[in-house]
Amino acid sequence: VQLQASGGGLVQAGGFLRLSCAASGRAFNQYAMGWFRQAPGKEREFVTAIGRSGGTGTSYADSVKGRFTISRDNAKNTVYLQMDSLKPEDAAVYYCAATYSRRTDYIPTLSNSYDYWGRGTQVTVSS
Repeated sequence: VQLQASGGGLVQAGGFLRLSCAASGRAFNQYAMGWFRQAPGKEREFVTAIGRSGGTGTSYADSVKGRFTISRDNAKNTVYLQMDSLKPEDAAVYYCAATYSRRTDYIPTLSNSYDYWGRGTQVTVSS
């Protein structure tokens, strides 16, 4: 599986962005998907994840709950991250990740649970 994230950019605090992650290959609906981010000088951190079918649930970091929404369109092999009410501390490189799962309720939050990673897209939030 190859992943390509896009949609990053510069936005003012309080604004919004929608990131997309397009996956190549077949059987996209058999992969749980996640978003992680890494700010300069900090470790990569979990942002959100979604189960393979989307309807089986999602998980969010406390820092983004109520502001970010993950979704997926299996027909388009794409996962989305809608980011609203952005804060300067949300600025980072955002990465999408995928991991194969036979379980529909598998929603991993640890980076080492993921096997495939995209290159990342930069999100900058001005105050």
